[in-house]
Amino acid sequence: MTITAAHIGPFVALAAGILILIMPRLLNYVIAIYLIVIGLIGLNGIYHFVR
Repeated sequence: MTITAAHIGPFVALAAGILILIMPRLLNYVIAIYLIVIGLIGLNGIYHFVR
């Protein structure tokens, strides 16, 4: 099984949701990190920074 960018998004969302449930004060940081990761995955799909 190969892991692609399409597989990473749901795992990141799941981890973010669990962290928010455990520690609600981390909400701002978790959302910021989530958005950065999803943005980098999206840009990688367009510009192929990492193969």
